[in-house]
Amino acid sequence: MSTEVDVSLTGYLKKYFGFDTFKGNQEVIIRSVLTGNDTFVLMPTGGGKSLCYQLPSLLMDGTAIVISPLIALMKNQVDSMRSFSTTDGIAHFMNSSLTKLQIDKVKSDLLAQVTKLLYVAPESLTKQENIDFLKRIRISFYAVDEAHCISEWGHDFRPEYRRIRPIINEIGAAPIIALTATATPKVQHDIQKNLDMLDANVFKSSFRRHNLYYEVRPKVNATKEIIKYILNNPGKSGIVYCLSRKKVEELAETLRVNGIKALPYHAGMDSATRTQNQDKFLMEEADVIVATIAFGMGIDKPDVRFVIHYDIPKSLEGYYQETGRAGRDGGEGRCIAFYSYQDIQKLEKFMQGKPVAEQEIGKQLLLETVAYAESSVCRPIQLLNYFGEVMEEPCDNCDNCLHPKEKVEAKEDMILALNTILEVKEKFKAEHVANILAGNINSAIKSYKHHKLIIFGAGSEKDKKYWNALLRQALIAQFITKDIENYGLLKIIRNGYEFLKNPVSFMITQDHEFDITDDQGAAAPGGGTGAVDEELFQILKDLRKKISKKLNLPPFVIFQDPSLEDMAIQYPINLEELQNIQGVGAGKAHRYGKEFVDIIKTYVEEKEIIRPQDMVVKSVVNKSTLKVNIIQSIDRKISLEDIAAAKDLEMNELLKEIEAIVNSGTKLNINYYINEVLDEEHQQEIYDYFREAKTESIQDALNELGEDEYTEEDIRLVRIKFMSEMGH
Repeated sequence: MSTEVDVSLTGYLKKYFGFDTFKGNQEVIIRSVLTGNDTFVLMPTGGGKSLCYQLPSLLMDGTAIVISPLIALMKNQVDSMRSFSTTDGIAHFMNSSLTKLQIDKVKSDLLAQVTKLLYVAPESLTKQENIDFLKRIRISFYAVDEAHCISEWGHDFRPEYRRIRPIINEIGAAPIIALTATATPKVQHDIQKNLDMLDANVFKSSFRRHNLYYEVRPKVNATKEIIKYILNNPGKSGIVYCLSRKKVEELAETLRVNGIKALPYHAGMDSATRTQNQDKFLMEEADVIVATIAFGMGIDKPDVRFVIHYDIPKSLEGYYQETGRAGRDGGEGRCIAFYSYQDIQKLEKFMQGKPVAEQEIGKQLLLETVAYAESSVCRPIQLLNYFGEVMEEPCDNCDNCLHPKEKVEAKEDMILALNTILEVKEKFKAEHVANILAGNINSAIKSYKHHKLIIFGAGSEKDKKYWNALLRQALIAQFITKDIENYGLLKIIRNGYEFLKNPVSFMITQDHEFDITDDQGAAAPGGGTGAVDEELFQILKDLRKKISKKLNLPPFVIFQDPSLEDMAIQYPINLEELQNIQGVGAGKAHRYGKEFVDIIKTYVEEKEIIRPQDMVVKSVVNKSTLKVNIIQSIDRKISLEDIAAAKDLEMNELLKEIEAIVNSGTKLNINYYINEVLDEEHQQEIYDYFREAKTESIQDALNELGEDEYTEEDIRLVRIKFMSEMGH
């Protein structure tokens, strides 16, 4: 089907939408649709995809059917189209949110040929009654929005999307325009193949968004870091993504009690609340939306200034699309992701029980995400490479560019890696090749007898992680590529063969080492929400020493080192703030805290230090009642074995909880239990040791007192007694 358009397209653009010029590829895409061609559009979020089917729908005879998975976005787009017209009937949507009366009105407008644009959810399209009805109307073309949903390799796979082509054939053939903001070459091929449009006109826009800043942070005190960031950016709109609905609810509430106008948004909420929260965000009654990664938010808001990922997403495509919601107006857009390998392990667990093929795909996509998070290469270069686009120069606007790691020479390693790919006939993925180079034997290596290759273990002085990083940089340098049909198989391409013929210097940056922590976990020594103020830390240690001499107590009884480090990061200047420091409870704060907060206050004033605004991250309520139950059980003199069994804890885990309770300043009397397992003489010997000890180390105590006479548990029990009695 084609149509003749006499007036210039720019004139129609001005008439219907009020714009003077097209953006990027919009005009050539629209001409392709108007001349009746199948058209494939790859355009990043914010590039103006919607206009590519909205304008042609107004100029062509009949109704354009837009298949979209985002019910929330349908309403926005229909409202938007109606604002350009004198009649509401010009655009409609058909989905499960409509009443029978509303559906009758939609059908009436369609039959009267009033409607130019009909948005349909894929689930609605597959209903036989709708198929039968749509056969009765004239269709100008079909637009498949969010087309990546077709591909199992896409980040938002929807099985019903794979039925679109057969249904189109049943309703009546017409040209198709498929649109997506994120698609790797593999996903693009899948989309075109499934929609039977391999001969389509293909229009790819650059994935580069110059205004977006990308950063990955280790996941240490992530909630506190997010609060601090938002409070330092007052009034700015932002989205925070979490993996689970529970975390969305918790984090939204924590942000609210800390004075941030935040609302939750996830698929488990009733649709009225969800719509209300979305509208409040759009109308700027809320600054922040906390949403699940799994739920595609149809939020078309141009001035989102930050997108934060509390949890790392399942795929780079998902991540790119979500970060693409920042700075759509061309203004500031900061994209910050918190990363811990534990999150990846959680995602891998979620995949267990799914079909093997699905697990394989999921695992491969996760590997790409890990590679992105841990790599020290320019972030946009990595992202663009993933989507099949080459970016020549670093962006100078991401964490890796602004804080570069030292480069090392890798010419010989690159030659070795490329030769290994050739040795295995270019039939294996990066993970397998890295295992061969590092000399790791697993079932796959054994089954292919690759441990018998001469090249096996040739790079064993470096680990698999290093070889994986090198192969990623070989991809970016265009020495190798990934086979589109067999996702992940490494093939050497022209530049790679050139390099093997004439090797030249090849410098690479080593990957980041991220601590394995969670939001409550402690960082490595000196970690926390920022760098430790070494000068203040030393002042606090000197003060602790002075007090310990005066009270004749070991320094660690007063405050342990991690508590002093946290003080040298957070700068608490009153007793209330001191209680938010790691390992400091109300009792300890009031017993020892005054001199510490006074000295910190003087230091802050003298140095004119601007403290973080979120000194006190208020908790919603303490969701964990475990510590309270342990304290109550000990008060009732229940044996520690029974407490551990009741709480489903190992004895080691229970002792850790008790140590945390005592170190925070709560007094516990476990003498009733210690008297059962240790005689008085042994108790006294350990107690006296800690009275003189320079550290609280269990190992030091065992070395001094003798491992043949005492167990680690004995020492820990008496240390708890000592800390409780002497520290309170």
